[in-house]
Amino acid sequence: MISEIFYETQINIVAKKLLKTFPGKRVFAFYGEMGAGKTTLIKGICNYLGVLDTVTSPTFSIVNEYQTREGGIVYHFDFYRISKIEEVMDMGYEEYFFSSNYCFVEWPEKIENLLPEDCEKLYLYEYDKQRQLKSEE
Repeated sequence: MISEIFYETQINIVAKKLLKTFPGKRVFAFYGEMGAGKTTLIKGICNYLGVLDTVTSPTFSIVNEYQTREGGIVYHFDFYRISKIEEVMDMGYEEYFFSSNYCFVEWPEKIENLLPEDCEKLYLYEYDKQRQLKSEE
């Protein structure tokens, strides 16, 4: 379990702690309102993982694929614009979620029934200039 209150300047520390708290986890679902810091936290995690590419929200492309220094792959999803679950099924979501690569999912509530059982659900909240990250109990 994780429960952290932090400032955006501490994002890299929180990203490292998150991955160390959930070793072996590969699929992470990030819940939170618009502007809560989902993409910012994912950028921090990707930085910690050694992603070489520029990390941006895949709002229009739905998924971005990033390469790491070690030759690994990280997938970053944004399902905000999904209107039908069939869109996700047609893109072959299983190949991503069950690939053993890291998968970071924004707006997972749009595809709740498709998330793997072992997916780690994380919740981000914004309070003034601070953020709070919590996992399910």
